[in-house]
Parts: sequence; structure tokens; C-alpha cells
Amino acid sequence: MAAHYVLHGFNPSPYSVKMRAILRYRRIPFVWHALGNPRDVAVAAGLPPVIPVLKFPDGRVMNDSTLLAYALEREHPERSIVPDDPAHAYLSDLLEDFGDEWITKMMFHYRWYYAADRAFAQDWIVTSRDPLMPAARRQAEKQAFNDRQVGRMAIVGCTEQNRPIIEDSYRVVLDTLGRHVRTIPFLFGSRPSLADFGFYGQLQILSVDPTPMMEMRDRAPDVYCWLLRLDDASGIDGAWLDPSMPLPETLTALLRHCGETYLPFLAANTRALQVGASEVSLDILGRPYAQAPFRYQGKCHDALARKLAALPVDMRRRLDPVLEETGCLRYLA
Repeated sequence: MAAHYVLHGFNPSPYSVKMRAILRYRRIPFVWHALGNPRDVAVAAGLPPVIPVLKFPDGRVMNDSTLLAYALEREHPERSIVPDDPAHAYLSDLLEDFGDEWITKMMFHYRWYYAADRAFAQDWIVTSRDPLMPAARRQAEKQAFNDRQVGRMAIVGCTEQNRPIIEDSYRVVLDTLGRHVRTIPFLFGSRPSLADFGFYGQLQILSVDPTPMMEMRDRAPDVYCWLLRLDDASGIDGAWLDPSMPLPETLTALLRHCGETYLPFLAANTRALQVGASEVSLDILGRPYAQAPFRYQGKCHDALARKLAALPVDMRRRLDPVLEETGCLRYLA
């Protein structure tokens, strides 16, 4: 049998299903290994205990979904998920980061705040590891995982104070993305970009967990159907948006929401890390927001700023007005 990739993850993990969808769209042969504890694979390879973990045909092992997506770009140039236009590619990177690091707050909040969602998540996660687990062990593992995740809610900003911001932001994303996919199949054209997969990973989980699923079905059924299409887009061919044309209003609206929520948080998080503060505190959507600083998101902010600074002057002339109009530039330049 020819060498192939092996993706170690599991279905309740947003970053796992994100990578699975990327591999499917790109028609890269892989085996989906979704039982047991994929974190053990990362630890055995000397990596941080982060999933999914991708084993390459040559034996290399990597994790971190964004790094994996770009590693696949280098090895498989066909059916790229990076827009050809560098300005659009940057905006795709920005929105992917928004999905990975801001929409994930929505995913984590809904999964562990409401009782029905906590109960369902426990069953889904534990049975994903071992569907035949004995009852007593199953109950113990459900409780242990619940306690661990609920205990982490404040660390990722999922607090009672922040709840209205997170839930309002979820509704804005649903409404705006719903309008977008009624006119354009994907964020940057009729083929999916890295940004689409960044949104997909988190929203796919939100489309399954009970409370956000019902809100999505009632409020944005087109988003729910879009997720079903994107889960396996291997049969989709398409084209990127014409870079000489203005961005669609809906894409601009998503960028504006990023400039109202995620980027101010990133900037405040960076400042807190720089001065050694114990709390990130700012107003988002007219309400106070606070959480502990998050070092990984400091790296995200730095990476976005560096990517923007590295773009050629002619691209900046096109891109900066868009970032300025949407309120993003001040947090990135």
C-alpha cells in the first residue's frame, strides 16, 4: 500500500475536523484515526499535547492546524486553500485566526456553560475515545473531563461577565456569514480558503452541541447547510474572487466585526503580556471584557503584524484602506 497521511484527532475537536475537511477538499489521501487519546501521539513525538496530530508519509509528526495547513501547501500545491492574490491571502489568514482564536471562545462557552451542552459533550467526547467503555469508567471519565474543561473556562475568557459579548458575537457571525453564503459559496470565491476552514472547525462543533445548534438552525440555516457542504468539499472546483473588484459587503462586515472584537482583544492581550499584567481588560461591543493574558494569542498577534509588514508596497496600497475602513489596521500596523 502506498504511503499516506494519518490524522490523529477526534470528532468533538474543532481543530481536528478542520484539518480533516482540509485534507478532504485537497484530495490528499489520509487515514482518520479517531479513537483513543490523540494527545498521546503528540507527547510520544515530543510535541505539545495539542490535537490534531498529523503523521506525514515520510514519518514526520506535526500538530497545530495552521502550521499543518501551510505545510500541506508546500508539499501539495494543487487545490490550494490560499488565495492567489496576496492581499486576499492576508485577509484569509486574518479571518482564519479570528476563527481559530475568537470563534473558539463561542465554541468553548456554549459547550461548557449550559447544562444540556455539558451533558452532551461528556457523552460525545468519552464515547469518541472508546464507544464500549464500561459504565463505571465511562461515568468517571465524563465527570473528570467536565471538571477539567469547566475549570478552564475563565482561562479562555468564558466567564459570566463575558457571556453577553460572546453570545452577541456568535449571532453577528451567524447573521453575516448567512448573508454571505447566500450570494457567494465561500468567503473568497467559489472555492474554499483557509479562512473558510478556520470558521468551519469551530462552527461545525457549534452546529452539533444542542444550544448553539438550535440557534444556528433557527437563525442561520444557510450557515448550517454551508457546514454540511464544507465537511467534504472534495468534489468542488471553483475560482477566487477577482482582486480588481471591491470586496463583497458581507466579507467587509466580517472583517469589521473582527476589528470590533478579536483584534482589540489581541492588542490588549499583547500589552498585558509585555508589562506582566495579570489581567487583560477592555471594552468589547460596549461591554467590559476581562480574562487572563494568553501567551499563544500573543504569538498570533505578532504573526499577523509581521505578515502585514512583509507585504510589498503595492499590496499595502490596496490592503491598508480595507483594513482601515474595517477598523483592523490600527491593531496590526
